[in-house]
Parts: sequence; structure tokens; C-alpha cells
Amino acid sequence: MSREPLYRMALSRVPGIGLITARRLLEEVESAEWLFTHRHELPEFLPDVSDRLVEALDCPDVLRLCEAELAFAEKNHITCLTACDEAYPSRLRDCPDAPLVLFYRGTADLNGLHVINMVGTRQATEYGKALCETFLRDLKRLVPDVLVVSGLAYGIDIAAHRAALANGLETVGVLAHGLDRIYPFVHRSTAAQMTRHGGLLTEFPSGTNPDRQNFVRRNRIVAGMADATIVVESMEKGGALITADIAQSYNRDCFAFPGRIGDRCSKGCNELIRTNRAALLQDAAELVEALGWERPSTPAPAEPVQRQLFPEVSEEEQRVVDQLRQHAEGMQVNALVVACNVPVQRMTALLFSLEMKGVVRVLAGGVYQLLL
Repeated sequence: MSREPLYRMALSRVPGIGLITARRLLEEVESAEWLFTHRHELPEFLPDVSDRLVEALDCPDVLRLCEAELAFAEKNHITCLTACDEAYPSRLRDCPDAPLVLFYRGTADLNGLHVINMVGTRQATEYGKALCETFLRDLKRLVPDVLVVSGLAYGIDIAAHRAALANGLETVGVLAHGLDRIYPFVHRSTAAQMTRHGGLLTEFPSGTNPDRQNFVRRNRIVAGMADATIVVESMEKGGALITADIAQSYNRDCFAFPGRIGDRCSKGCNELIRTNRAALLQDAAELVEALGWERPSTPAPAEPVQRQLFPEVSEEEQRVVDQLRQHAEGMQVNALVVACNVPVQRMTALLFSLEMKGVVRVLAGGVYQLLL
């Protein structure tokens, strides 16, 4: 059995080593276990590594805590996911501040072809709650396999989770604490349903309190594991706006439902739209069209394209071509990222190269279609 999860968990908890430094170290040597067991050799690979960092990796107490955490996870049917695991959210893996380790309890595929998050104010109005219900009811009809992500908080979060469950959609809650508790406690019944029809996900080990700063940290997971962020209701300031800004920094689509001028709970959404930080959203059909999830009944005839007769493609490009060959109507770029398990920036470069070679063409909504 691999001990890599243990060492990655330990690396995330070593005092004095932050997430960015930890990710940099893993980019250089790939194995967290090697970092700990060969720490004295580290300066040979990274000359700028300090003696203090090498000493920090000598931490038997941290390793013991992590061994106990793994035992707790196994006892409570919690899966420990690292970036090495196929089940780790591939959309999130490519983000510069993605967690080294995630704890997951549930049944949903975190790498489904269609993933959205819905966020908003904790003081949701009846208008916002009704939007969640209507939107997800219609989205279920258009895209039956969509996964709905939110934060299990009061207001829009819990309304989105419950609307997803009511309409037969899987839904995942990203928590700001460990999986040894549910916060808010009044949402425990919904959370229990979600473990059977979705899941609960967190980067925090058991015993972690739902402190304020943890909610801000978990917002990057909510944003990073989805194709798009949808803000339903938001005041002028709040976690939903933070999630929207993070989504933009990850080059993800962001949408907002408009509200009446002067409504306190719609000021944030209206400002997102006014400043072009989010696209105006009115219904599920608009989202499906904007994301390129809508598939035409018959493929549009290919426009004449100047291309090489026998274009040479790399091994990576061939993987993309093989995926597109299975989908005559085309595939959206995020779907290709998941299917090929390739970072989004790399996928963008591959698609551009294939387009220049005349192998693919781009349609509305970021959908790519094979031409050969």
C-alpha cells in the first residue's frame, strides 16, 4: 500500500512550509515520501533550499498525527485523495493553490463531464430560493448528469443542495472543517442525504473547527472544481463574491442572476454584471448554451478549412483527436480536460495547435469539433 497520501498529508501540516512551497517541492521531486525520507539530499536537487526547511521535514509528531488521521478516515469510510489519484478533481488539480490532500465521503464522480457551483448570500430571500429550484429543475431536463457544488452554508448554499436532491441531481458540499462534524448542525439531515447522492469534501482534517478563515479557503475549492460559478443572490460584500473572483482568476466562467435595483440581496449580483465580472444569467438554457453543453441533433456542415493533407500530430494531440472522434458533435474544452486528464492551460495549447493544423475547429461556447 502506497504511503504517499500519508506523506502528502504530513507535508501540508509541517510548520513553516506553506502550500505554495510544498507544491514547488513536489514539482521538483514528485514524491512527498522522498522529501521526508531523503530530506538531507534535497539541497543537491534544489540548491536554494534552506537548512531550516530540511530540519522542518524531520517531524515524527506530524507523521503520527497523520497516521491517526488516515486510521480515522478508514474507519469512517472517508477517502483520502491526492493529486496523484484519478478521483481527485481534475479541474482543481490544475489550480496553483490546489490542496495537497482532500478528504471525501460520497458517491459522486468529482470528474463528471458537467460540474457547476451555486453560491450566494446566507440571508437568501424567497426569490433566491425559488431561483435555485426552478433553475436546477430545468437544468436536470437539459443536462441530467450535472453535478452541483456548494458550501452547505445557510441561505443559497443549502437551497441549492436541497433543490439538487429534490430534482434527482448529485450534489457535493465543500466544508470549512473536518468530516467529524457537520456545520451548521441543523443541516445534518441534508448532509446525510448528500453522502448517498453526491458527497461531502474538505481539505481539513478531523478536529478542525469551522473558523472564519477556513470558509474563505474552502471557496477556492468550490470555484476550482467546477466548470462555472453561478451567483444566485449576494450582498455588496460576501463569500459568494470572493468565490466569483477566484473563479475568474482560474479562467472559469462566472454567471449571476440579476435582481431588482435596490434589493439588498441583489446588489452583489448586479455589480458583478455591471462590471463584466459575471455574465447575466436568466435560465438554465442560457447556461447550457454559454458553456457549449448543448448538442445539435445533426452536426453542422464543416466550413472549408485550409489544412494539411496529412498533419503530423504529437502523442498528446492524438489523445485529443481520439476523444473528439467519439463525439461527432464536438466537445467543450472542460470536457476534454477531464476526458484526457490534461491541465486546462496545456489543453488550450494543444487545441490551438490542432486548429492551426486544420484538424479541429472551434464552435460557439468553446466547443471543439474534429474536421478530419
